[in-house]
Amino acid sequence: MAQLQSIQASIFAVLQNLGTLALLMIAFPFNCIVVLLSLLLNFLSRPFHKPVILTKNPRNIMIAGARMTKTLQLARSFHAAGHRVILVDTEKFWLSGNQFSHAVAGFYTVPDPHKDLEGYTQALRAIAKKENIDFFIPVAIFAVIYYDSMSQHQLFDCCEVFHFNADVTKMLDDKFAFAEKARSLSLSVPKSFKITAPEQILNFDFSNEKRKYILKSIPYDAVRRLNMTLLPCDTPEQTAAFVKSLPISEEKPWIMQEFIPGKEYCTHSTVRDGKQTIYCCCESSAFQVNYENVDKPEILQWVNHFVKELGLTGQISFDFIQAVDGTVYVIECNPRTHSAITMFYNHPGVADAYLSKQPLAEPLQPLSDSKPTYWLYHEVWRLNEIRSLKQLQTWIKNILRGKDAIFTVNDPLPFLMVHHWQIPLLLLDNLRRLKGWIRIDFNPLLSL
Repeated sequence: MAQLQSIQASIFAVLQNLGTLALLMIAFPFNCIVVLLSLLLNFLSRPFHKPVILTKNPRNIMIAGARMTKTLQLARSFHAAGHRVILVDTEKFWLSGNQFSHAVAGFYTVPDPHKDLEGYTQALRAIAKKENIDFFIPVAIFAVIYYDSMSQHQLFDCCEVFHFNADVTKMLDDKFAFAEKARSLSLSVPKSFKITAPEQILNFDFSNEKRKYILKSIPYDAVRRLNMTLLPCDTPEQTAAFVKSLPISEEKPWIMQEFIPGKEYCTHSTVRDGKQTIYCCCESSAFQVNYENVDKPEILQWVNHFVKELGLTGQISFDFIQAVDGTVYVIECNPRTHSAITMFYNHPGVADAYLSKQPLAEPLQPLSDSKPTYWLYHEVWRLNEIRSLKQLQTWIKNILRGKDAIFTVNDPLPFLMVHHWQIPLLLLDNLRRLKGWIRIDFNPLLSL
């Protein structure tokens, strides 16, 4: 039986990867036409470009996490301000499509810090010295960001590291520790319990609770992070079966958090010395690939209070839920760049907001004419979910009123190379290993 299931899984993986490659091949000619026309337009319009006044103090910027769109956006923002940008990523992502951006002056790969932390930090230091780096921004994801905190001492004599120290990063990334910290600052947080054994849940008295609860793994769990099962289940037997199916232990703790019905939001903040220099807020969803700035003063006030009390310098993003009564509760925190930074694609002040040590009266927010951002290939993928004319009209409206987060006329190559170099090579590697994929995320590209 086990052998049969293994064969079936392998066949499914082959068909899944080949099918996706076939769809990308169909899209390839259209992408090529768009990119070639953009390159031709850039070439023909070059003599008519007006000289641009750039910064008087150009810096060398190193950004880690080359595979991600948010990294590309930061690279473009720094390049547009006259700075020189070097991208870095782990060896698995040597195929990063973003390295082909004209905003990128150089691209390097480094060892995976999970496997070789010393090699990772030494490689970063060698690149920083070779390229005379002045400023390092780790736009990493999940556990990798913690290693960038640990490696900070390796770079302090080479450049400024725009990131929290290891202890702060660990606290912010731990859903329960973060909730307790926010609670200690008198900020609104759902009821939370740290779970290290299934028995804690099975013995929990839910009868006195007004709301249900949700379970989330404290260490990042790509498979279960979108599971929204509410506790208790309909019967004690269902609750026990669900809880016992989860890998809960002292080494892999979970958080049981009160589930508060309401509207979800996500934020990005760039902060220096406890003051926000960049801020944006968007409506959120479990699989976030659309960003449109919204004005939520109560959320801005919450974030201001938190970062000021901790005196933070770095990048931080939060997930909130606003209850029916208007109260905003923080759900979790991620000590890293948020993809909502793509909304700053046309803002000229991003680079200075990162580099300047002069406090701003108010944090930069997306410009009033900034369009909502999306990932076109993901939107096309979504077409198979459309079941009515109204849904189709909404889809068309979203495409027309927004912009692709990767594509820009004056820098079109990443749009081609991410979708028709980076993703196909990852799929071919999966095919070689007879491995399927959970989801293709056209933004951070981590689900392959």
